[in-house]
Amino acid sequence: MVKTTFARGLMLGAVAMGTLVASGASAQETLNIYTYREPGLIKPLLDEFTKETGIKVNTVFLSNGLEERIRTEGANSPADIILTVDIGRLQQAKDYGITQPVKLDAIDKAVPATYHDPEGHWFGVSTRARVVYASKDRVKQTSMTYEELADPKWKGKVCIRSGQHLYNISLIAAMIAHKGEAKAEEWLKGLKANLAKKPSGGDREQAKDILAGVCDIAIGNTYYVSLMRNGKDEEQKKWGEAINVILPTFEGGGTHVNISGIALAKYAPNKAAAEKFMEFMVSDAGQDIHANINSEYPLKAGIKIHPTIASFGELKPDNIAIAEIAKYRKKASELVDKVGFDQ
Repeated sequence: MVKTTFARGLMLGAVAMGTLVASGASAQETLNIYTYREPGLIKPLLDEFTKETGIKVNTVFLSNGLEERIRTEGANSPADIILTVDIGRLQQAKDYGITQPVKLDAIDKAVPATYHDPEGHWFGVSTRARVVYASKDRVKQTSMTYEELADPKWKGKVCIRSGQHLYNISLIAAMIAHKGEAKAEEWLKGLKANLAKKPSGGDREQAKDILAGVCDIAIGNTYYVSLMRNGKDEEQKKWGEAINVILPTFEGGGTHVNISGIALAKYAPNKAAAEKFMEFMVSDAGQDIHANINSEYPLKAGIKIHPTIASFGELKPDNIAIAEIAKYRKKASELVDKVGFDQ
């Protein structure tokens, strides 16, 4: 029954793409994962999980609408696991009523409380920092606060992707959590005034623009720098090598981090397999793959960080819980529109 329902689910929605991950596992035990994560990034994790447990993994990758799809499928949904990035998407899954709380000792021991939903509906498996890319040639500064991004000395020198992108919404939400809405709005106006061009592209394109001299600094995630420098694309290697990474902090706080996270689907038909997968994600093997293949910061203590990521310096994560930041995401999105950030 699970197989039939899952196969039918793969055909729902024009935006969805189903991918069956090959494995030699027995047909008796399977796991169905719905994810926003790029298939290439999670395949090493899924392959290793199948190798260790013999559990066959089916994945459905969606570029958008994951939460709506699972909610529409209702109690007949084949989804066991929701695997995604960004606190906003994890919180939205909970708000949509498509998750259930989970309590596992392995999670509690490996993942710091600041990266848990207080009610146990989701938890982080790795982190990424939202940092400053700085031109090696034109910027000598090696430290910075997020507040300084609005300093007029950077007028015409800052690049960034859309303010409405989920990574920037979380950063702005963190600024609201620190400063309050009024000061966050003032900061956002100052940042907009410093932009060298209309927000566009992805994080990698910001590094490209720095190399081209369009701007001197940009905002991006840590792992993109590692993927550019260590990837096979020669042009992107040039972009990555053109920048230094500054780990900025909030005044009185630390560096803003977001998470890759996981949740147990509300009607998970393979709950036991899902819990095994959750435990695997915070195991030494799972955390090592997050760190050394995906260039993310592991959450479990004692796991070696990717050398490129480690070269950026010691990360001191911000002290505000991820769940607290999530409360301000809607207001952050409204501020982006209010100040005309993307215009």
